[in-house]
Amino acid sequence: MPFAADAHSRPAYDYPVETWLADMGAHGITHGVIAAASLFDDGNAYTLAVLDAHPQLRGTVLLPPETGVAELQALADGGVAGVRLTWRRLAELPDLASEPWRGFLRRLADAGLHVELLAGGASLPALLPPLLSSGVRLVVDHFGVPSRDPAERAAGAEALLHAIDGGRTWAKLSAGFRLPWDLAEEVAARLLADAGPERLLWGSDAPFVNHEGTTDYAAALALYARLVPDPATRRAIDATALQLYFT
Repeated sequence: MPFAADAHSRPAYDYPVETWLADMGAHGITHGVIAAASLFDDGNAYTLAVLDAHPQLRGTVLLPPETGVAELQALADGGVAGVRLTWRRLAELPDLASEPWRGFLRRLADAGLHVELLAGGASLPALLPPLLSSGVRLVVDHFGVPSRDPAERAAGAEALLHAIDGGRTWAKLSAGFRLPWDLAEEVAARLLADAGPERLLWGSDAPFVNHEGTTDYAAALALYARLVPDPATRRAIDATALQLYFT
């Protein structure tokens, strides 16, 4: 996969689907979802080939907002579940109430595709209302990327929980190793208490870019069990993922 010109990292190794499937299989995981990586801009060819070859997988892709109805429907028919918006590092957020974004979000909803949002928690109060008003379903990555600032973190959490209450939003407990433990624990506990497992997903964030030397797939699962210690609750979160992506 060629790197995007502004890729924030350029890993010097491959993590092909065969390695990922082996990692999952070693831990009894049967289904998976590929989250599109901003490192590759909108190069989706490898993901699409993998989805075609492995029906137990789904994926998200990166697309320009001008993408039309026919292409979106073809992607949905080919195992694509959504479009990822990697906006964590944007200096200025786009106006989602204006074109081309307004029409794009409507087309995504019509095609049955969701938005996978990676954005800083401080941005959620501004981003979530127009996303939800478009009618599109929404998966918010990485615990909502909670801010280290308590006031910003509280505002982001309130915006995320309000969105979840609307019934078309899920939050992903992923990349917890990128957060201080006390912060990951705090946010996970609130999401479990106020959103519940029916609105939560788990993700490994493999291959752990920039943290390859300090974590691996087993450690990611161990962290999940530490954050969600009740096995029945973890099974409920797993069931949520199966229902969202495979039914």
